This record gives sequence, structure tokens and C-alpha cells, in this order.
Amino acid sequence: MYLPFIKTVLFSLITISHARDPKGHEYHPALPTDSRSPCPGLNALANHAYLPRSGKNIDLATLRNAVHDAYNYIPTSFDGAFAQAVSFNLTTTGNASTFHLFDLARHDDIEFDGSLSRNDIYFGDDVHFDINVWTPVAHNLNLYDTLGPENNQYVTVETAARARAARVKEAQRVNPSFNASANQIMGSPGTTALYLTTLWDDNVSAAPKAWVRAFFEEERIPFLEGFGHSVIPRTEANFTEMTKRVLAVDV
Repeated sequence: MYLPFIKTVLFSLITISHARDPKGHEYHPALPTDSRSPCPGLNALANHAYLPRSGKNIDLATLRNAVHDAYNYIPTSFDGAFAQAVSFNLTTTGNASTFHLFDLARHDDIEFDGSLSRNDIYFGDDVHFDINVWTPVAHNLNLYDTLGPENNQYVTVETAARARAARVKEAQRVNPSFNASANQIMGSPGTTALYLTTLWDDNVSAAPKAWVRAFFEEERIPFLEGFGHSVIPRTEANFTEMTKRVLAVDV
């Protein structure tokens, strides 16, 4: 009965032994002086030097190259998000065409209550990974149970949508100032759709649990676990369609 587990471990060891971070994009966690955001995907880009490792003075061209080279999104896929950051006057760089990652932490502009891996600003820190917030989310995603059939290695849209809804419900319960703004209402399913789209394995129509763990817990692109971006570039339309799928789940 241990055969599936042994096969999984051996496959993981073989995969990791051959997998490498791309040359010049080796993973290094952030230093205390580096700027980071509430978004693990952007932080991972900086930790792998697709964005400046400092997380500072990021312009549109740099962002375009990063999302394309690391995640194989069409370069202009996040132009709208960049324009939103500019229109909200979030930048503290002194240059309206650039931003620091930390600038995105200003509450209820791009950041919102009920994050999957960050605490609400009411509790003092909406930027850094919070294990106490993440642990029940990971439990609801069933991330640490990978034994048994092959399909237990993956996060489905349905599982992700229900984990997101449970996190929002818990945030509403414990945060007396929880802000159910329009930004939160659309941003919450949107962030779930974004990580699913980014980590989606087209071969299995799901996101591998090992990739999700690395992405959130280490803010690392899971190259060592076999991550390879899609052959067909991702687009804003893919993200929109995934958001619809997340919202369609009965939670």
C-alpha cells in the first residue's frame, strides 16, 4: 500500500535532481532592506531577479519582461494593473512611471482584506507571509496530503474556490473592520484565479500542490518541482475565464 508514496517520492527526487532555476534567475529570499508586496507572485519575480531583487524602481517595461519570461504571460497582460497603481498614486519612488513593491500594500487600493497568505491591515501587517493565516488555507487546499491517486497531487478550481471563501469568512469573523469593498469582492476571487492561471498545468487541468506550496510559502517559482510555463502564452482572457470559473463554484 506504500507503493504510490514510494513512486511519488522517487519521482520527486528525480525531478528535483534534474531541475534547476534558470541561469541568472536563481532563487534568493528577500533581504531585510528589499521591498516586497502583499503579492507572492510579484515577490517571487523579485526573488528570482526577473524584477530587480531589491523590489524597487520597477517600470512598465521591466514588469512586462518579467511576467513574460518567468510565467509566459503576454507581456501586456498586466498593463492594466500597472495603470491602476499609477492612477491611485501609490508610487513613492518620486517618479510616476515606477513603483516599489511595498507601494502596493496601501490598503483597499490594490491590497484588500481576506488575503490567502497575509493578515488584514487591522492587525498591523498586510505585507508579510503569515503562517497563522496560511495554515488553515493550506489545510482547506489539502496541500500536504499527496498520497493515494495521482489526482490527489493537484489543486482544482473547486478546491481553490472553497478555500478562498473559507478564508474570507474567517477574516470577516475576526476582523471588526473588515472592508467588503468592491475591490475586495472582485479582488479576492481574482487573486485565486491569478495563482491558478499562473501555476496551471494544462496536462492535468489543475495546479500541482507542490507548485502552490513553493509559490506561497517561499515566494519561489517552483522550477525545482518541475514548473514549466505553458507552451501557449497566458493572456488576460485566460485570467478572466479562470475568475469566472472560481466564481461559478458553489461555496
